[in-house]
Amino acid sequence: MAPSEDLYLISMAARRLGMHPQTLRKYERLGLVQPGRTLGSMRVYTEEELDRLRLIKHLVDDVGVNLAGVQRLLEVAEAVQRMRPLLHDELTARTDARQRLVRELDALGRLLGL
Repeated sequence: MAPSEDLYLISMAARRLGMHPQTLRKYERLGLVQPGRTLGSMRVYTEEELDRLRLIKHLVDDVGVNLAGVQRLLEVAEAVQRMRPLLHDELTARTDARQRLVRELDALGRLLGL
């Protein structure tokens, strides 16, 4: 977390998202979000984490995806994010970059059950 970025305690984050704080705690237990902690162990959320929570809320409330499905979709999205730089990297032609790309594609295939 950068010192200058806005941070939100769980009550403020929940209010901004129109969610109950207990829902945010549940999502953390499931590993869907990983808020930072203050020295007193209070959860703090960044704007990036609030965006992730908005996406989760949209998938659950509007699209009807259950939490296991949300977790799977987020894992796939993260795998794609890791692969994207490898596809555009000038070094992709090099063996090590190609091998990393193959590993990421294999991991993505496992996530998708292929």
